[in-house]
Amino acid sequence: MKQWPVLTSYEGRSLLRVAMPLGGIGTGAVSIGGRGNLCDWEIMNRPGKDFSPWIGHENGPFFAVVSKTSDGKTHARMIEGPLDPADYEGPGGPKNQNHGLPRFDKCTFRAAYPMAQLDFESPSLPLQVSLQAYNPLIPAESDASGLPFVMLRYHVKNTSDQKQAVTVCGSLPNFIGIDGDTREINSASKIFFGGEDCKNRNEWKQSENLRGILMRSDHPDVKAEAWGTIALTTPDQATVTKRLQWAEAGKWNKPLRDFWDDLTEDGLLDDRAEDEQDRPVASLALTKEIAAGEEASFTFLLSWHFPNRYDWTPDRHRGEGAQRTWIGNYYCTQFADAWDAAAKIQPQLASLEEKTVQFVSAFTESDLPQSVKEAALYNLSTLRCQTCFRTPDGYFFGFEGSLPRSGSCYGNCTHVWNYEQATGFLFGDLSRKMRDLEFNYATDSRGMMNFRINLPLTDSLGFDKCAADGQMGCIMKLYRDWKLSGDTDYLKSVWPMAKKALEFCWISGGWDADRDGVMEGCQHNTMDVEYYGPNPQMTGWYIGALKAAGIMAEYLGETEFATECERLAENGSRWMDENLFNGSYYIQKVVSPTQPIDLCFHGDSGAQDLSDPDYQIAEGCLVDQLVGQYMAHICGLGYLHKPEYVRKTLQTIFTMNRKKTVFDHFNPMRSFVVGDENALLMAAFPEGKRPKAPFPYYAEVMTGFEYTAAVGMLYEGLEKEGMQCIDDIRNRYDGAKRSPFDETECGHHYARGMASWSAVVALTGFDYSALSKLLHISERVGTFFWSNGSAWGTYKLALCEGRFELVFEVLHGEIELKSIAIGEMIRQGAWSLSSAKPVVKIEMVRTSEDVVLTVGK
Repeated sequence: MKQWPVLTSYEGRSLLRVAMPLGGIGTGAVSIGGRGNLCDWEIMNRPGKDFSPWIGHENGPFFAVVSKTSDGKTHARMIEGPLDPADYEGPGGPKNQNHGLPRFDKCTFRAAYPMAQLDFESPSLPLQVSLQAYNPLIPAESDASGLPFVMLRYHVKNTSDQKQAVTVCGSLPNFIGIDGDTREINSASKIFFGGEDCKNRNEWKQSENLRGILMRSDHPDVKAEAWGTIALTTPDQATVTKRLQWAEAGKWNKPLRDFWDDLTEDGLLDDRAEDEQDRPVASLALTKEIAAGEEASFTFLLSWHFPNRYDWTPDRHRGEGAQRTWIGNYYCTQFADAWDAAAKIQPQLASLEEKTVQFVSAFTESDLPQSVKEAALYNLSTLRCQTCFRTPDGYFFGFEGSLPRSGSCYGNCTHVWNYEQATGFLFGDLSRKMRDLEFNYATDSRGMMNFRINLPLTDSLGFDKCAADGQMGCIMKLYRDWKLSGDTDYLKSVWPMAKKALEFCWISGGWDADRDGVMEGCQHNTMDVEYYGPNPQMTGWYIGALKAAGIMAEYLGETEFATECERLAENGSRWMDENLFNGSYYIQKVVSPTQPIDLCFHGDSGAQDLSDPDYQIAEGCLVDQLVGQYMAHICGLGYLHKPEYVRKTLQTIFTMNRKKTVFDHFNPMRSFVVGDENALLMAAFPEGKRPKAPFPYYAEVMTGFEYTAAVGMLYEGLEKEGMQCIDDIRNRYDGAKRSPFDETECGHHYARGMASWSAVVALTGFDYSALSKLLHISERVGTFFWSNGSAWGTYKLALCEGRFELVFEVLHGEIELKSIAIGEMIRQGAWSLSSAKPVVKIEMVRTSEDVVLTVGK
């Protein structure tokens, strides 16, 4: 059995909510549940939370193991752990699929996303069974991390004193056309359930290195979202038997009984007559002889291919004349069907697994706190479920999150995706494609950026609404991505529209019409309302955007524009400190508008009476009031405000906003924290200072905002407080109460939760410029993971008798260094590193507070 890294183990009640999504970036996913069940089938261009296809009325997809000893004794189990007692009750017994099949007594789920290892125990069996399941995840390789398959490798050890013939068999209904959604949206996305047009068929296929079953459909609606192919295959050398369909349905669950009797008789399957069932069930069985005390592996590939993705734009937001349009999937351009996907992936299996193990091991073995590693790694599942997709041209798109059967809040929503850092630091090519979309497609000739981008891209400007925080954050992300990549051609390709996006702040009636560096206009934002008057959240984003734009403009030779950006940033920073800081934190000064407001600036969910507008922050202590500073630290832009004010504000957020229990807490909206759980509230108000109608989410808790505050604390040296906040989050996502791989906000797998990656950046002090070739890390001693979106690896920093010793290693990609800084110390040199020449070793010693001496190489 190959050794895989493990970060977290779940057992007992902690298995109840575990569901690890496995699938590639933009392909959809199938989840491995806590007891080893396949669940949340989300492969047909829409989410499928709690959806699993049915076999008859009681059962669904499953794998089983059958063994026969040389003395003729047979043992059989479905390869799943026990049901949780919470599931026992129902009108016909448990509502779980496969509840009547024999199963294992105990299951342990060992996780290090995207790698799941499950150990199954039954003392009465002469076998030990385990499962390794994964899909490749390799930073800087978006294509290799975007493959439509799951590998399921079952390991069986013969614990008896006799040779055993062991069979592992997988069964799956051909459910093409059924994605869990019973709604018929229109003819182009119709869900079909059977009848004379269904014509789902299973086909046996084999090649030199692959055998298995291709599931297809002869349904005439070949443009339906749920039309495509599925394959269950094996690359193993084993005795392979199969059923292309189970026995014809009859009374009292005849097909299951017939299948189980056939399988357990001798571990081999016999086909049944082909009577053209609508949704035939396929079974694939691998049989191997295992000597006493020995073990064998049984490998299955589950692959899929569903090419018909349609645009996400709600009809009410379409531009004039725009119609619902087929947009397709990038991954489907790489393969002809699900069999072709398996056939092309099979030769790469060893390499893909090796690279994934290398990444996950490097990350999990780093000396970061457990909760930071969990938060950063497990939220990457958001990139690889139906929250995100890629179109055939390679562009990367994301909803805000996923509802059970549809995306939640479409459009690469700028004010949500601003917070996440995982894409930029792990998949720089995808991040830069998002900036291209934001500036070159979503921004109009005035510089107004649609904070939701319509599809198809011919209607990219149809939404016609802007968000102050979203637009400014995109400018900061442009700077981050340019700095990490050093790709100046990329910068030049988007700079003209990025410059317009900043200048849009200064138009008459705009966010900073008087050009004083302070946002004062009608500011639609991530709270889904508009703020009126200066506030720290929007002004912080604005100051950060000004600083970033000034650096980019100076680099491109636009000195006059750079000077103006610097002037406004300095003035805005000074004004915010002098006028919004109340001694403990920053507040909003609510100012009613005095001029007509362009429709592009506000939505339909904000205040109606602008003489005394509702839904403001006012004197509240907002959890992410320093989000601009959070982003500035990540970008290496320095302080936007007085450092002592920043630190004091974050201390106040920890003391005012943190709840140790919510038994006494009133929340009129959604509850993402319950009972005795700890969390940071979105806002806290001094006694008697809460507006009658604050912004809608003031009493809620959302992880992406919590991470923003927590990471701010880490940057300010408030590590105890910051880590407490991150611990609070991960304690809520413990497997018993919620899935560790699904942080929710407005939907499952919410994009803002990937702000968790920024804790890795903050704790290591990682700051790399591909322009100056300067690498900076903190003085934190230990072994740590690093990445810049195109390369990654580890470094080890040791402190021996006052001397820092650094070993910096590249495991993937290439990086050039001319300077390496550890804290305030810096060493000049010239290092060109790659996986072929991966290591540089240097030593530094501090001789005083102000003088740095560098020695060694």
